[in-house]
Amino acid sequence: MDRPAMTVGPPCMEMPIMHDSDRAGRFSEDEARFFFQQLISGVSYCHRMSSVLHSQPNSTVGTPAYIAPEVLLRQQYDGKIADVWPCGVTLYVMLVGSYPFEDPDEPKDFQKTIHRILHIQYSIPDNIQVAPACRHLISRIFVADPKQRITIPEIFKHEWFLKNLPADFMDEKTMSNQYEEPNQPMHSIDTIMQIISEATIPPVGLYNLDMIDDDMEDLDSDDPDLDIDSSGEIIYAV
Repeated sequence: MDRPAMTVGPPCMEMPIMHDSDRAGRFSEDEARFFFQQLISGVSYCHRMSSVLHSQPNSTVGTPAYIAPEVLLRQQYDGKIADVWPCGVTLYVMLVGSYPFEDPDEPKDFQKTIHRILHIQYSIPDNIQVAPACRHLISRIFVADPKQRITIPEIFKHEWFLKNLPADFMDEKTMSNQYEEPNQPMHSIDTIMQIISEATIPPVGLYNLDMIDDDMEDLDSDDPDLDIDSSGEIIYAV
């Protein structure tokens, strides 16, 4: 394992405050892109600085919906590639207002969520208007084989990501006269994560490691694709 998966929270990231209480649990595509651009920029910054930011395994609490397949399978993995997966989950949640791999009929079924993650079983509802370029980006993020998954540098070159990319995140090659400066107040990464949490459908349940251990033992015996050692330790890629 090259390094632990990280929980990103760099102080350099700046996010706009939004106060629309009628967004029906999701953001518009332009809003989601604006937040996603800054999330990816923050992750990229931490990667460049070789930061190793992660939750302590013995105190991790969170939804399993963000865990990358290679982390679940307890394979050796590149933390920088694993970080891409939860960024994609965050983008999906902002656009759709629900988690991509939770079964809508049984959202509390942790084992089913794991199965859907491992087999890349997700869809974007027909009533959600999402541009083809955005759908393409999501499909490149949700790839089980980390060697085939889009990387952070490749995301920076993706056409959907580049649209109205804030000037602070552009280099000379990506500058464009078509860029429109967003006229929105800015705030910290902590604020934006709180906004995302409040504006989207909240997790059905939070899991600490003891709860996850029990579920993983059951899943390990049921799913031959899942190889969990006796410790049942899970490291979140967030």
